[in-house]
Amino acid sequence: MPLSNTLLSFFLFLCLNGLSAQSERWAPPQMDPRLLDISQAPSAERIEADIQKLVSFGTRHTLSDTLSDSRGIGAARRWIKAEFDKISAECGGCLEVFYQRSLVPAEGNRRFVEDTWVVNVVAVKRGSRYPNRYVIMSGDIDSRVSDPLDGVSDSPGANDNASGMAGVLEAARVLTPYQFPTSIIFTGLSGEEQGLFGGKHMAEVAKTEGWDIIGVLNNDMIGNIEGIDGVVDNTSFRVFSEPTPATADERLRTWNRFYGGEVDGPSRQLARYVERLTTQYMANLKATMIYRLDRFGRGGHHRPFNDQGFPGVRIMETHENYNRQHQDIRTEDGIQYGDVIGSVNFEYAARLTAVNAITLAALAWAPPPPKNLMIGGAVEPSTQLQWETADEPGLAGYKVYWRDTTAPQWQYSRFVGKVTDYTLKNIVIDNYLFGVASVGEDGNESVVVYPTSLIPRRRN
Repeated sequence: MPLSNTLLSFFLFLCLNGLSAQSERWAPPQMDPRLLDISQAPSAERIEADIQKLVSFGTRHTLSDTLSDSRGIGAARRWIKAEFDKISAECGGCLEVFYQRSLVPAEGNRRFVEDTWVVNVVAVKRGSRYPNRYVIMSGDIDSRVSDPLDGVSDSPGANDNASGMAGVLEAARVLTPYQFPTSIIFTGLSGEEQGLFGGKHMAEVAKTEGWDIIGVLNNDMIGNIEGIDGVVDNTSFRVFSEPTPATADERLRTWNRFYGGEVDGPSRQLARYVERLTTQYMANLKATMIYRLDRFGRGGHHRPFNDQGFPGVRIMETHENYNRQHQDIRTEDGIQYGDVIGSVNFEYAARLTAVNAITLAALAWAPPPPKNLMIGGAVEPSTQLQWETADEPGLAGYKVYWRDTTAPQWQYSRFVGKVTDYTLKNIVIDNYLFGVASVGEDGNESVVVYPTSLIPRRRN
């Protein structure tokens, strides 16, 4: 029997309202299958071959030979550039490969005996939508032995830092087949052992040219699993991050004092991002967040970017072996010293390379983060958040995060859709810390943004 017009209208009403309710409840996927593929793609064999090649140059000391085709830092950086060129050729010229040079004077720099060119090797995979927005993965080209001025003795630098440089090359191989809205930079930085000079130059160029850097992943020693403490561990790694920007002004310091945020700067949020993706996509591997810029009395190439106000973290092994760092190759009292290739675990280096690759990809696929995040809710039962948005292509909406004030990682979250404000009802502002991330239709998220201003109170 045919439906009456009234019944048909009622049926259509139910269907349309059901679809509307479903669309309101829709949330982007929690996982991106592409990231699962990327997490398994880095090859331990290719990383081993790259480390062997870098070690074969004898020394890569910043003050070593630059003219030889087989020995010294000049031969090493030319080989790295040739590898980037080869990777680019395989993806149809998708990388912009070039040298970046700066002349460091000997005067005033105790680790230079003469004026020296410090040369970085850079490969840029230009973003299709945000070409001036960057995520960066870096490793160090140079090596050293006990004497920081010794540019002649053999200095294989197998773990420190051929492992990080090999990881950068392998990440480029893995990611170049994909297309990204945001640009990715793969780079070998020089002059690290002499005072972070390669990173200083790139960070200064970035500041001068107005690069929009959303994250720097500095890889410095990612291949050692046998620690000086006697621990053998291939299931964890460390992520070092500064708490708040070095460029924070008095206003931000005052805000942090009264409203929190002293452990919620952009670099710390980047560290949390790395930890979350590792937990989500990497089996049997734990990211340990270290609430410190770097190790005691030591530095890495993320610091120059931090000094310029850019977010950046250091990714490295959990258990260092100081007998294999900055040491002449020798045996004393039955103890072997020196950074030789036999001490590198290539499977472990491949896994840490995978952590970098999924982080780079997720950030490069994610929409830009919300801007001008504000918070309110003093002496009220609920917390309000407001932010500015732009109707970016592929934007699914926003996710509100909160956590206990003593918790290291975000504990709670809620996808709230394409809105510019949201109230967390019966979540008292005094008891939690809050943040907001942009979410793409593919599920990839921006780094969480912490509020840095109050919602203006309405006048009656």
